[in-house]
Amino acid sequence: MSFDNTIAVIDYHMGNLRSVGKAFQKIGARAVITNEHQAIKNADKIVLPGVGAFKEGMEKLKQLNLIDILNREVIENKKKFLGICLGMQLTGTRSYEIEESSGLNWIKGDVVRFEGNNLKIPHVGWNEISFVRSNALFENIPDQTDFYFVHSYHFKPDMKYIVSLTNYGFDFVSSVNQENIFGCQFHPEKSQRYGLEILKNFVNLKNDR
Repeated sequence: MSFDNTIAVIDYHMGNLRSVGKAFQKIGARAVITNEHQAIKNADKIVLPGVGAFKEGMEKLKQLNLIDILNREVIENKKKFLGICLGMQLTGTRSYEIEESSGLNWIKGDVVRFEGNNLKIPHVGWNEISFVRSNALFENIPDQTDFYFVHSYHFKPDMKYIVSLTNYGFDFVSSVNQENIFGCQFHPEKSQRYGLEILKNFVNLKNDR
């Protein structure tokens, strides 16, 4: 299978870029790992992956002068965007990891730490998602499919943005969608068959331009 559009995977020095790039390559998509403004402008869709601390992630985006170009391409030009793990959390309003830090504020909500005496932190491994509503990103994905997670914090957006929940002592948000902005707390690039299916669905989404 091959696709006609190009995916910009944003390189802001925050983890798992190679595995994301290889996953897109595996499904026949053209993905470029980049932090060059022209390449981001030329891309049809944008992916923000990431592993690590929220505040450091925002600082890296600022240091590389990526916030303005991302705002322009995603918010103004309405390119389809997928945030993965930390990349999803950065779309939020703020995080309370270490200290309060501001996010991109594309999806209203806060990022908070898992709490519970019996919970192992970080939440690592396979866990199932339960859909709150249907969504194009999850076409052909059965409800209660397992995906791979690695995180200590979780996103708490307004209910209207939630696509799926996952239980880890309590129900937390595992995917979101606000217009052209999509996010997964889990790692589709590490989630085998159905993870690749999500990436295919993302590549096939039509930009509203």
